[in-house]
Amino acid sequence: MTTPATNVATQPVYFIPHGAGPCFFMDWNPSDTWEAMVTFLKAIEHELPERPKAILLISAHWLAPEFSVTAGPAPELIYDYYGFPEHTYELKYPAPGDPELAKQVTGLLQKAGLAAREDPVRGFDHGMFIPLKVMFPKADIPVVQLSLAMDLGPKIHLAAGKALASLRDEGVLIVGSGMSFHNMRGYGDARYTAPSARFDSWLTEAVENSGDERVRRLENWSGAPHAHDCHPRGHEEHLIPLMVTAGAAGDNAGKRVYTQQVMKTQLSGFRFG
Repeated sequence: MTTPATNVATQPVYFIPHGAGPCFFMDWNPSDTWEAMVTFLKAIEHELPERPKAILLISAHWLAPEFSVTAGPAPELIYDYYGFPEHTYELKYPAPGDPELAKQVTGLLQKAGLAAREDPVRGFDHGMFIPLKVMFPKADIPVVQLSLAMDLGPKIHLAAGKALASLRDEGVLIVGSGMSFHNMRGYGDARYTAPSARFDSWLTEAVENSGDERVRRLENWSGAPHAHDCHPRGHEEHLIPLMVTAGAAGDNAGKRVYTQQVMKTQLSGFRFG
């Protein structure tokens, strides 16, 4: 990234659901299963204060021993989903990388005392290119992808977000890409409808709380009602991008801006700022 002009608008922060594999680009039964989610994702571009200078996306589908950052100028796509129609492995999203931003992200994390490294060969996984293909279909905004730390601890990910918050003032849109409910056994099972809704209500209240209280609650999310029915122990990776986005939000208010029952489970998306 180049040094920003002083009149660059501060970008908000989003936690988005990225659906099921390449679900937005294939037939589904019923056909409108993902329609409301697509509408939500498409609208984001038009709700921003200005076009982002770059996007920093935290994907649930990249776990590493330490925070890792895509640093190549043109990362390839990683089709890390299985058993889907052949055409979904031919999807393209040729967004450029941003080695300078990658270096900046790594530096900010290290300055905060967090282990971080640049990865010059890592590509973009489907937690990045599937939702961004809906949100910014022209693929003309530079993107850097940030991994999760493998221990999935909420505190370290909240701290990572806090360390990266200043990027928002430079026109960088920070996006956490995951799912507010992610238990593969629960999708399509009516026994999970009420538990997922109760957890979703707790999560929404936590996100919409004030900054310090929000952090306290999210640090202790595993004590929420039905937390591990919605995110089984050891497989919390789809919730953890929310921690990074909440950390990057600082004192900005959080708000649930999308919610829908999909495959008998409640799913939500959140915006900060």
